[in-house]
Amino acid sequence: MRLLTVIVLLVVVTPGAFLHAQGTGKDPGTPSQAGLGQDKVVVDEKTEAVIRGALKWLASKQNGNGSWSATDGGRFEVAMTGYTLMAFLAAGQLPEEGEYGKNVTAGMTFLLNTIKGDGVIQASGSSGNEIMYGHGIATIALAELYGQTKDPRIKPKLESAVRLIINCQNNQGGWRYQPRAGDADMSVTVLQVVAVRAAKNSGIDVPQATIDRAIKYIHSCYDDGSGGFTYQPGNRSPGFARTSAAIYSLQVCGQYDDPRVLKGSKYIINIGNKEREWFTYGHFYAAPAQYMMGGETWERWYKQIRDKLVPAVKQQGDLVWWEPNWDNRREGGTLYCTAVYTTVLAMPYHYIPLYQR
Repeated sequence: MRLLTVIVLLVVVTPGAFLHAQGTGKDPGTPSQAGLGQDKVVVDEKTEAVIRGALKWLASKQNGNGSWSATDGGRFEVAMTGYTLMAFLAAGQLPEEGEYGKNVTAGMTFLLNTIKGDGVIQASGSSGNEIMYGHGIATIALAELYGQTKDPRIKPKLESAVRLIINCQNNQGGWRYQPRAGDADMSVTVLQVVAVRAAKNSGIDVPQATIDRAIKYIHSCYDDGSGGFTYQPGNRSPGFARTSAAIYSLQVCGQYDDPRVLKGSKYIINIGNKEREWFTYGHFYAAPAQYMMGGETWERWYKQIRDKLVPAVKQQGDLVWWEPNWDNRREGGTLYCTAVYTTVLAMPYHYIPLYQR
């Protein structure tokens, strides 16, 4: 994937980006690629206040060991820490930089400490049948942190996590719940694809063959009749979340002009307001996918999701959060929703290189 490879003659600085740049050591308003219309989308003052309140709420929920966990009993520490770190990164917070720099450092340290000798990112004492979900989002967060800081503590651990992903890709080109080559599905595959792409962007070696096989697997889940993507090849049940995951995966692999991406983008526009199952999970991928589509597609998408999210916040003093009211499936709970929705609303700040085309 190309990062910011064009010369931007005019940088539009959003008010929110400027506010977040103060105290972070970053240049305000990191530009997106020219011609995509992304700089027409700005964070208004009301949304800025929501993001600030959500970051403060997320910081207040950090565990003593640096992790975050689902609010239904301390579960999914690795995954929830990954998602929450992405929210802070989207708002311009880096380790020891910015208002929440210490929170980011503590979360990063927790993830580094959970990487086992074989590269699996799994908290001590945790169990479950869906290890690669947490491993994937944690690897994405670490790759973004390494790419922006070049912290030497991250590189060897990140390399081992990426090596695990590469080694457990199955013969179709996908991944599933366990850290071994077996069957595959779109929901797990997207996280591994984005993880290896983020790692490659940060300077970690990733074989092109791994990415090529992943593209082949994603293509195999395409449903030509609807323009959507299915959970697994041939199951003929396209949906909002799996289509969002698929087109985002293709985009981070550089397949911006793939006709399946264009059709998939239209598919999620048509179904986005009707889909309640996997709402939060789907929007974590739909937002960057439409962001990379750019132009009117991104303008309309951001306005629509902003106008849905901002009025729905819960607030106590200067703390802001969301309840999982739109999801039929509530696993992950309040923290998961708040982390994901904060990331989505903060995207116009342009702070995460992975989201740039």
